[in-house]
Amino acid sequence: MHEPLIAAEYKAIAAELQFPTNAFIDGAFRPANSGKTFTTTNPATGEVLAEIAACDSSDVDFAVQKAKDAFDDGRWRLRSPGERKEVLLKLAKLMEQNRHELAVLESLDSGKPVRECQTVDIPDTIHTIRWHAELIDKIYDNTNNVGANALAMVVREPIGVVGCVLPWNFPLLMLAWKIGPALAAGCSVIVKPAQETTLTTLRVAELAHEAGIPAGVFNVVTGSGREVGEPIGLHMDVDMVAFTGSTPTGRRFLRYAADSNLKKVVLECGGKNPAVVLADAEDLDLVAEQVVNGAFWNMGENCSATSRLIVHASIKDELLQRIGAYMREWKTGDPLNPENRIGALVSKSHFEKVKSFLDDMKTEKLSLAHGGETFEGAFIEPTVVDGVTPRSRLFQEEIFGPILSVTTFENLAEATALANDTNYGLTASIYTGSLRNAIRLSRDIRAGLITVNCFGEGDASTPFGGYKESGFGGRDKSVFAHDNYCELKTIWIDISERSVDETIR
Repeated sequence: MHEPLIAAEYKAIAAELQFPTNAFIDGAFRPANSGKTFTTTNPATGEVLAEIAACDSSDVDFAVQKAKDAFDDGRWRLRSPGERKEVLLKLAKLMEQNRHELAVLESLDSGKPVRECQTVDIPDTIHTIRWHAELIDKIYDNTNNVGANALAMVVREPIGVVGCVLPWNFPLLMLAWKIGPALAAGCSVIVKPAQETTLTTLRVAELAHEAGIPAGVFNVVTGSGREVGEPIGLHMDVDMVAFTGSTPTGRRFLRYAADSNLKKVVLECGGKNPAVVLADAEDLDLVAEQVVNGAFWNMGENCSATSRLIVHASIKDELLQRIGAYMREWKTGDPLNPENRIGALVSKSHFEKVKSFLDDMKTEKLSLAHGGETFEGAFIEPTVVDGVTPRSRLFQEEIFGPILSVTTFENLAEATALANDTNYGLTASIYTGSLRNAIRLSRDIRAGLITVNCFGEGDASTPFGGYKESGFGGRDKSVFAHDNYCELKTIWIDISERSVDETIR
């Protein structure tokens, strides 16, 4: 883990930054074909950071052609596994050397606390790139035992041109989750960063080129979902789309695939994740600390945020008291001050959406247990709302902000039903002192990731993705992620005596 700098040092870095402004296609920065730009701002201050190239379908066509050319001529996919590994390890090293700059860029562009960028996002991003790089020459193809008359080989081949469509909540880390396995597999990629958060993706593209990734292999096309994301989804020469973002947008990519070339689509979408606390939970201080982290990390702008606290009625009051104590450590304010753990929401429009859930609290006459204040700009302090029922929007909809809803239960069956009462199925956390109850709930809750007595997402070696409306088509992270970016090919060779005799004749 990298220790954070002090606020003055971060502000000095911010003052010296040169913001990338153009798309990165075929190894070079290029303005949009139309010459248009869009404004990216610092959500904490409203300050304009840069005017970014507003690309459209013509830029997508150009990037896809260059990516296809790079794939077809084999300048990356035909390099030996060891060569590809060394280039990706060099990229990770360059990111390490530029970690302070990347942390400040990420914080300015997204409103994320720079402390989190420095100590979590940047190290995890670098580790992800390194992990997939090291896996390149350790994945084996198969030969099958099909008898003496044939040889059957099952081999992986890179799928081709991959569109990587990123969210705004973890720009760098989600970039690594996509390009790590895609580049390791030998694919060419076209990255579409979220319009709100483009700066670090463009900087990493520059570092990737410096590391030795050939022109055309790593491209970044900046712009809106309508002008860039949709053309990627509909393009006949894009072989796959890897998407992280909202479930409604994920549905659109499935439609784009159906309306074009039936490209493979892997979706990591929303979540409405429960933290289930049983009456036999052994350490309520630990539970409180983990629940606070799960609900408010990254301002709750996290698809795996445990935004629903489902707690046994007998311990609710005591747990809420301890949660309030831990919340005092989560100060809200200037993201470039490492003392603050809650920064700005990503945009004014998203702030208004999250604030509407506080309005619901008042309309439904729910109890405000902690927090509830909003501040000038796009800041909302961590908030806990008690007495939330399954009928409430607070219980059912993904808030993507620092609001935790509290619902009680009386028995294990009720806890399971409440946990599963959602269209999503991404993650869940269980707090209990009983191994039996932990295993039962882990099996019965329909989610792709279950944590017991902690909040987390595993590590680079464990798959991440969800059930139901939280995911489709594959998983991020782990060796399983490499399968997303590969085609399987069977090669069957006849080696029977008959074929040998015919060859000799």
